[in-house]
Amino acid sequence: MILPLHVAIDVRHWKDFGYGTYIRNLVTALGKSSEGFRFTLIAQHADHDELESLKLPSTFSIVFYEKVDTQKLEHIAFPLFLRGLKADLVHIPLNRIPTFMPKPYVVTIHDLSSLLFGDSDTLSESIRSFFFRRGLIRADRVIAVSGATRRDVCNLLSIPANQVRRIYNAIDPSFHNTSLDADKTRTVMERYQVDYPYLLYAGSIRPQKNVARLVEAFAVLRGDLETHRVYKNLRLIVIGDELTKYPAVRRAVMQTRVDKVVRFMGFLPLDELRAFYSNAEAFVFPSLYEGFGLPPLEAMACGTPVIASGVSSLPEVLGDAAMTVNPENVFDIARGIRDVILEPEFRRELVHRGYERAKAFSWDATAAQVLKVYDEAARKKR
Repeated sequence: MILPLHVAIDVRHWKDFGYGTYIRNLVTALGKSSEGFRFTLIAQHADHDELESLKLPSTFSIVFYEKVDTQKLEHIAFPLFLRGLKADLVHIPLNRIPTFMPKPYVVTIHDLSSLLFGDSDTLSESIRSFFFRRGLIRADRVIAVSGATRRDVCNLLSIPANQVRRIYNAIDPSFHNTSLDADKTRTVMERYQVDYPYLLYAGSIRPQKNVARLVEAFAVLRGDLETHRVYKNLRLIVIGDELTKYPAVRRAVMQTRVDKVVRFMGFLPLDELRAFYSNAEAFVFPSLYEGFGLPPLEAMACGTPVIASGVSSLPEVLGDAAMTVNPENVFDIARGIRDVILEPEFRRELVHRGYERAKAFSWDATAAQVLKVYDEAARKKR
């Protein structure tokens, strides 16, 4: 009799905006079909009720570990904790790999932005990069969330290609739920006093997200549309990080004199985010680098046309369902937005393609491929 493969998954980032989407949906999908496997979820007590509400099968158990993975001692303490679980395999679902990880283990890489856009000249960053690469080299398998990310892992970090598997992400299934009707959307808009047409950006506003150029492109567009019957009152809404953290974006707002028509809202609950997606004239995502790119797919699932960069993973993920622009050219970003909002037939075509594109990615397919990776990684030990 072959015993089930015992996999421990670190789910301490359950509530995170980005990593949390991956962890929550992967665990839920694994709970539907995981014959031949047994799972231990390493969680924090704060997530207990939400994990219990999933009603996962009896092959899943939860253990609690309260320490966070940013502490230096975790390079020793967490591996010791893992050894006590006696799992056949450990899955670290994000880019933080403890130095003394017990083998075998699998790591999911969502992007390499911290290496590409971090301060590589500092000694601490060089040391961190060394140990990060060491953690990937030692991993029995690395999961990359797109072909572009897989190429980055192999080319920039010299990780052997046969060690890295491309397994796509997907959006949260709630974005495919059409139950958010016009009345609910209207209620959300009234709550936030949004009574004007708007363009939307959602996500962090770190430098590689290129939000400063988005603001500049919006200023150009506002000048072009100042006499338009509908869009003379067009606004830009940014849902994500606080503006005060990013002086370059703040400068762009002030220098282009659009401070009265650009609104920064911070992160919103999922239902409210869906309402903002579905009510937007267009979703604009001029990012310079993406490991996968969930927000444009979320917008597509909500019936909103998308303008996005033609770089990194975005062409691979979005296909022909988005208007593609050069993210380094303010006037091209403005041109892309203008074409989408002023050409009704083209807009309708993008909405149709977007619906279909968002449905092309599913967590069930992701989970099935992840299970194969678990089996590959643990095969030697078994």
